[in-house]
Amino acid sequence: MLSFYSGEDWGFWGHRRINRMAVFTLPPEMIGFYKKNIEYITEHAVDPDKRRYATRHEAVRHYIDADHWGEYPFPALPRDWNDALMKFTEVGLVTMAGDTLLLSRDTVALNGDTGQEVFVALHMGDYRVAANYDRANRGFFIKNILPQYYEDEWVVDCDSLCALFGITPGSLDCQSAFAVDRLSEYGILPYHLLAMQRRLTEAFRQKDEARILRLSAEMGHYIGDGNVPLHTTENYNGQMTNQVGIHAFWESRIPELFADKTFDYFVGKAEYISRPKEYFWNMVLASHALVDSVLSIERQLSIDFPADKQYCYEERLGQTIRTQCEDYAAAYNERLSGMVEARLRSSIQAIGSSWYTAWADAGQPDLRALGEHLPTLVETQEMEELEKQVRGGEKKGRPHE
Repeated sequence: MLSFYSGEDWGFWGHRRINRMAVFTLPPEMIGFYKKNIEYITEHAVDPDKRRYATRHEAVRHYIDADHWGEYPFPALPRDWNDALMKFTEVGLVTMAGDTLLLSRDTVALNGDTGQEVFVALHMGDYRVAANYDRANRGFFIKNILPQYYEDEWVVDCDSLCALFGITPGSLDCQSAFAVDRLSEYGILPYHLLAMQRRLTEAFRQKDEARILRLSAEMGHYIGDGNVPLHTTENYNGQMTNQVGIHAFWESRIPELFADKTFDYFVGKAEYISRPKEYFWNMVLASHALVDSVLSIERQLSIDFPADKQYCYEERLGQTIRTQCEDYAAAYNERLSGMVEARLRSSIQAIGSSWYTAWADAGQPDLRALGEHLPTLVETQEMEELEKQVRGGEKKGRPHE
């Protein structure tokens, strides 16, 4: 059977290696606990990718299509999660006559008075009937919409809209109302990184051994993704530039061939992150700044390199795989001038710094009492179910390779 090589982000091999090496950036107060559990940290580095087979909410945590939102550094995209989701959530209603109106652009009549109209613009705080609208709008969003984030449909009560607009309940021409998320489909990676950082900090505060390890392993995965340029663009697999397959070429094929032979994994000590939100956004922006080089260098190489020496066939797990030849990959890696190694090293340092910062912000709890984690029966059953879904299912949400 012939298949095309399609590595996961950084490859399962790459994510495991990155997490493993991050352990050695930690201070003495932490490294003992992490070294006891280094096999767990290594093996579970790929759990987030496996979870893409279980829930549609997982895939968007791995990327952000920054260029969808304009030009670098994308000032139109709020860095705060609530602000961004509120800005790009579309709210609408269905009138008594069955017409669907979007409240960001349509005029909605009050019941019983067709001559009086209320113009409602929820996007970007455009509605200015009341001086305190911004505060009211944010409160409305946090109370009525945000709690529904993981629901299949977001339902809005008509009377809650009346309250927002300061009009009498029942006076809006509305039989039902709804909200639609227009943000998440383009990725939420930097927002998710900050949420994960907070969860890891709380796990340290509670000295919850199992949760510390699980969140540490998964945080490593998401940080690794944030250091990959093609996780920050709509052209994530070269599909817009006739370069399909470049995603796995850059982040899986090159590391698998050359990392252990030539890359320097030792990046120094973990550092305290004083401003995590800014740190994670800068990481993503630094990755995005490399997108053009990733694409243009491969495009030129494909012209310069003999066409019959670009792809080879390898045997993997009983399948014949078509993938980039080693010489072609070596040429791409050379023209990238160490970019893949640099982003891998950045991942290792950032992961260690994230773990260290969470521990420090939790008050530097004594980890010596925590030992090697042995999975509980529940954890084992959960992992068995996840593996079952991976073997028999399909990825939910957008692929990123």
